[in-house]
Amino acid sequence: MERDPAARGARGRRLLPETPAIHEIRLAVRAWLGRHGARSVAVALSGGADSAALTAAAVAEADSVRAVVVDHRLQAGSDVVAARAAEFARARGCGSVHVVSVEVTGSGGLEAAARAVRYRALDDTRDGLPVLLGHTLDDQAETVLLGLARGSGPRSIRGMADFDDPWGRPLLGVRRSVTRAACGELGYEPYEDAHNSDPRFTRVRLRTEVLPLLDDVLGGGVAPALARTAAQLREDGEVLDAAADQTLAAARGDGAGLDVASLEPVHPAVRRRALRRWLADEGASAPTDRTLRAVDDLIGRWRGQGPVAVGRGPRPGIRLVVSRRRGRLDVVFVDQQRCADD
Repeated sequence: MERDPAARGARGRRLLPETPAIHEIRLAVRAWLGRHGARSVAVALSGGADSAALTAAAVAEADSVRAVVVDHRLQAGSDVVAARAAEFARARGCGSVHVVSVEVTGSGGLEAAARAVRYRALDDTRDGLPVLLGHTLDDQAETVLLGLARGSGPRSIRGMADFDDPWGRPLLGVRRSVTRAACGELGYEPYEDAHNSDPRFTRVRLRTEVLPLLDDVLGGGVAPALARTAAQLREDGEVLDAAADQTLAAARGDGAGLDVASLEPVHPAVRRRALRRWLADEGASAPTDRTLRAVDDLIGRWRGQGPVAVGRGPRPGIRLVVSRRRGRLDVVFVDQQRCADD
């Protein structure tokens, strides 16, 4: 395998023209590889502009690239699109190319189901490598706006991380217009997914209606500002998460549940983060802000209130609840019918 940086640079110059958009994307990929110590990567390639530009840059900057093309089979001719993307990957010099056909099923709507299936397919095919995704600064801005609409706090508006093992996003500082320009510099006509212009999808309307309107009203620069906000919140969140981990370790001690006395003096912002992690460990998936605050009230606003339901049990009628007894918080399963009979 080629390891010499000079040889790798020479290969990259042969494969890619020295043009502005390609240069910007190569720099972004090079910086990501350096930050995370990655030399061999997989790339999720759809054939669209973002993933195509990313793939070309990754081949120039990494030691080896495994391209993975997921065919969702949601539209007629999707196999042709996948085959064309695979041919692009081979022409650019990917070490291996894999086309994976999937069946999109599941809850949460078409967009969410397709995403879940796609990520499973990528995970199954990456062969232990980090997977580079073509999310751009514009995607980050859209993600922040969606998080604002959910209203679930800073966690929901700090956007996507540049590396959330195994998913890497080198292009979060690159505009979508740059990836399109890069494809033009390569002489490649990117695939245009009809779903990306379908107004039935919320993200499409954010892209085509909301962000342009915000730019018009606020004088431009909205997408970069949202991306900067996400980056700042992510940095703040990392500090708070570290404090929450320490708080949780101290509250757990050697016994079951959590010690209330050790949690009472902790700032609620840190305490609720610790409680969220604890509940996740105990099997309560994605507690809402309302639920989390109700659990926190068992510590900070204790008035002898009853247990707080935090999730479903293994069968109908069984609930997972948090209760406070003898100075500790515990998570237990409760039979609702038995409680009603009593």
